[in-house]
Amino acid sequence: MLHSYAATNFQSFRDRVEVNLLINERAPRTDWVATSVSGQRVSKVLGVIGANASGKTALLKPLAFLGWFLSASFQQTQPGAPIPVSPHFANAAEPVELECTAEIEGELWRYVLRCTPQRVLHEALYRKHDRFRYVYIRDWDEAKAAYTVRQQDFGLDQSKSVEARPNVSLIAWAAQYGVPLALSLATPIVSSNVNMVGRVQTGDLAVLQAGKSFYENPSLREQMERLLYSWDLGLSGLSIRESEVVQSVTDPDVKQKIWMPYGHHVSHGQDFELPFFLESNGTKSAFSLLSFLLPTLNKGGLAVIDEIESDLHPHMLAAILDLFASQRTNPHNAQLVFTSHAIEVLNLLGKQQVMLVEKSPDCESTAFRLDQISGVRGDVSLYGKYMAGAFGAVPNL
Repeated sequence: MLHSYAATNFQSFRDRVEVNLLINERAPRTDWVATSVSGQRVSKVLGVIGANASGKTALLKPLAFLGWFLSASFQQTQPGAPIPVSPHFANAAEPVELECTAEIEGELWRYVLRCTPQRVLHEALYRKHDRFRYVYIRDWDEAKAAYTVRQQDFGLDQSKSVEARPNVSLIAWAAQYGVPLALSLATPIVSSNVNMVGRVQTGDLAVLQAGKSFYENPSLREQMERLLYSWDLGLSGLSIRESEVVQSVTDPDVKQKIWMPYGHHVSHGQDFELPFFLESNGTKSAFSLLSFLLPTLNKGGLAVIDEIESDLHPHMLAAILDLFASQRTNPHNAQLVFTSHAIEVLNLLGKQQVMLVEKSPDCESTAFRLDQISGVRGDVSLYGKYMAGAFGAVPNL
């Protein structure tokens, strides 16, 4: 489970910002809070609220980036390619710093990274015993133009460790050599509709990608269908068919496989079928969103979703968030971190599950958890207070 993460000089966050999902013992016991194996209370859901262009998406990107960097940077990055991070444009000469603390298989880990788009400058992994002790520390020695690596029970051959490419994590690098600990930690646990450019837009491509995912996972497909039928979208059934399409009009012999979903509808006793491209944007968004959420709910891990309400009625938010609150649909205490412009979400979450984001006139973002504001009681309408401007993080119009 994710406990906390932090970023410094990352996109619009020039100063350090920390996102903490730990809940103190005095907070009410609700369905939004789980107790980790180590005995700490951790929020299963965190909503990020703020004005347009305040930095909400930027607050999610460290999670999406770290999930990719630790698991896939070796396979998906060519030698010499830049690391896809962006420092604050007014502080471009300084490195980006990221930190993450999470519990994996009952052990508490902390990962620290300092890098530029050109290379990793410092990288460290710590494991909690009586205190945090390093598993490895990797540093760039500018004078020698080489890396130094110290290890304790990591298991990577020392000669291989100093050869790691400057644009990959040592965990992803070591996984290629079959290091058991690296293989365990490099297992993807973050599912997201965010990359370093921003939110991956919901559209026809997203529908096809979701169609392929559900076609290959019959059990997830069954859950998806059951939810879509219950969400008043007018669907009586759903089918996914494999077909081939011409990849380019200039080369009609080159074809590509696609997995096209079709929605089934009943009208006046007759059955009708529509390609999902012709379904409503809300239906397509719900279908695509579930392709991110259901794998996380079934295996555990973290879903990071930007604009979770995109094209969806606000009432649907409660049904989606309930998937994470319920032990029946979330047996592994999967977590969800999301942004939303549907302020009604404040009627669903507690003050410990809400982050507010603001941006200064100098284009520097800050973020704070709602329960950090002095005097915010748990028995008041968070929605009403926010709409009245009592918490800030609203547009100046």
